[in-house]
Amino acid sequence: MPLIVHKYGGSSVADGDKIKNVARRIAKARDEGNQVVVVVSAMGDTTDELFRLAYEISAHPDDRELDVLLSTGEVVSSTLLAMALGTSGYKAVSLTGAQAGIQTDSSYSRARILCVDAERIVSELKEGNVVIVAGFQGVTQNMDTTTLGRGGSDTTAVALAAALKADECHIYTDVEGVYTADPRLVPDAVKLDKVSYEEMLELASYGARVIHPRAVELGGLYDVPILVAASFSEKPGTIIAKEASMEVRNKVRGIAHDTNVAKITVIGVPDQPGIAMNIFEPLTRANISVDTIVQNASIEGITDLTFTVARNELVKAMSIVEPVAKSIGARECTANSCLAKVSIVGTGMENAPGYAARMFRALYGENINIQLITTSEIRITCIINEDRVGDSVRALHKIFELDAT
Repeated sequence: MPLIVHKYGGSSVADGDKIKNVARRIAKARDEGNQVVVVVSAMGDTTDELFRLAYEISAHPDDRELDVLLSTGEVVSSTLLAMALGTSGYKAVSLTGAQAGIQTDSSYSRARILCVDAERIVSELKEGNVVIVAGFQGVTQNMDTTTLGRGGSDTTAVALAAALKADECHIYTDVEGVYTADPRLVPDAVKLDKVSYEEMLELASYGARVIHPRAVELGGLYDVPILVAASFSEKPGTIIAKEASMEVRNKVRGIAHDTNVAKITVIGVPDQPGIAMNIFEPLTRANISVDTIVQNASIEGITDLTFTVARNELVKAMSIVEPVAKSIGARECTANSCLAKVSIVGTGMENAPGYAARMFRALYGENINIQLITTSEIRITCIINEDRVGDSVRALHKIFELDAT
């Protein structure tokens, strides 16, 4: 009997009627002869509301207690969904992350999954149950509850699919699949039937919000086919899997954008060994992720160092970098929080010249200034002013003819 893992996001289980709709979708999958494991997020804005309550009670809530609190949102969703299925005549059981065997490290609010002991889930499936797992959470070796951070329910679903050797993992959300660009910015954006793990990882990492990069990475590592589709529609979604098509296709597969970008520049840095280490090690210890890094050519032993961080971490990052800059003899630190990233992604670009030039020409045609550039083998990213994101995405979508994909 095929085994499928479903995941439903917060908007898909936001109220009683939507939970009943999800139950009907699961019942249909069960009627088609599948074993079904379901991962759910918290209802609607529940997690945000729990955060608000925590900080209303305490200016500095304990990390452990905060994770216990936040994990309750998914427990509520999973139990209500089990009740909805039971009312419809389908056997179902809800499990917390701990009961489902999801074991993590002890990094509260950003825990990583170490392993999945799926014995309990397998046992419940043998009993004929639909197994509903609270996403976004796990348990440490000491049985302390942890949460997995942003996109944690996506990661939970793919991790369970890998551990159970599921035939497919379906991520149901409020969009109908993966598009060549954000349809809100580009009305002519086209839904992709299939995209490779590598392309989706770059798209997700650089702004596409349909699935979290950690989930895509797990899918690629364990070869779990992932379907991204809408919970409110029966239309086919997008399959994320190993590369299938070869030469006959557009080599640029999609445009991603991200407005959560801030730039820090350390001006007048002595050009000597150990300077970069002194700046970036404290940021690492503070769990601040640095993206693009550019160092200017040295003039008379002095250089400038520029890098980007998430906008919501700018204040924290500046509080760390400024004293370090002073200690190493830098002249000053500046920051800009009104930036964005726009990226073109496609595995076909790797061995084909000219894509960077076409990207730059498209942006030049819209009089858009490029502040920084970063690349990978299958991606080119430009840092631009945030207020030009829409213009840049539309220009790139047009010049690479993605409406004809």
